[in-house]
Amino acid sequence: MKTALITGITGQDGRYLAEYLLSLGYRVVGMVRGQDNPRRSLVQEELPDVELATGDLLDQASLLSLIARVKPDEVYNLAAVSFVPLSWNQPDLTGEVTGLGVLRVLEAIRHVGGNIRFYQASSSEMFGRVETSPQNESTRFHPRSPYGVAKCYGHHITVNYRESYDLYACSGILFNHESPRRGPEFVTRKITRAAARIKLGRQKELVLGNLDSKRDWGFAGDYVQAMHAMLQLPSPDDFVIGTGVAHTVRDFVETAFAAVELPWEAYVGTDAALVRPAEVDHLRADPRKAEVQLGWSPTVAFEELVRMMVEADLVAESR
Repeated sequence: MKTALITGITGQDGRYLAEYLLSLGYRVVGMVRGQDNPRRSLVQEELPDVELATGDLLDQASLLSLIARVKPDEVYNLAAVSFVPLSWNQPDLTGEVTGLGVLRVLEAIRHVGGNIRFYQASSSEMFGRVETSPQNESTRFHPRSPYGVAKCYGHHITVNYRESYDLYACSGILFNHESPRRGPEFVTRKITRAAARIKLGRQKELVLGNLDSKRDWGFAGDYVQAMHAMLQLPSPDDFVIGTGVAHTVRDFVETAFAAVELPWEAYVGTDAALVRPAEVDHLRADPRKAEVQLGWSPTVAFEELVRMMVEADLVAESR
């Protein structure tokens, strides 16, 4: 039985990854911060077979102790300050957790030793203001948020430790991936939850920022399988993971409201205050390397993903 350690176990990706690894027969240990983590009970209810252990990306000693005790075969670093708008309000914390946190995990792995394989959750936000589309593993990074900058650091330090210490360390440059487990602060859940609430008469309108931003959206449950596949290769490498198809925020809104048979124009407005200080206008993945070398491709199309989220929110809001 292999053992996997997942940081960020309470998030969308952490829970889908834990679910997938358990189905493959793994022992799964999830790292949580402290005893009072408000989402600890959520993981315990959804995934009772996951072992929870305390650790903190801000605390090197806790990571050393955790990795030495758990003795993982694979470490998946999914923890981050991951809500991009928040990174402008808390840039220092974002850098410490999302950037330097990666370094601390790598240092712990290096000091503990053994044949631990490491996965870093990189992000399409690293591309930022793109000059070419679609984006692949060779596209230049130009991040447009403190979050994107911190992710670039995490990505490059992973490459550096791979080259400097011969660690099995790789990064998945994942484009936007969503699910019913997405946090309500993210624009996709904000949209699907509002569509459900408006349909049920619990909300009157939805106010958003830039409706013209384009993103490559896929299903998180598909993407965690790509993470696992990367760590099964003979040699570590980095991969872009996405669908290869981009849609605007407006497309997402239209699809969500169509799922509840409502005209979105009657309920959706915009507010310039919700637009990012530095916008990322157009992200679209070129996932051909992953398709060839990992045998990975998405199984859930955009329209199906949006409907899945709306239907889950209708059920949740009807309780």
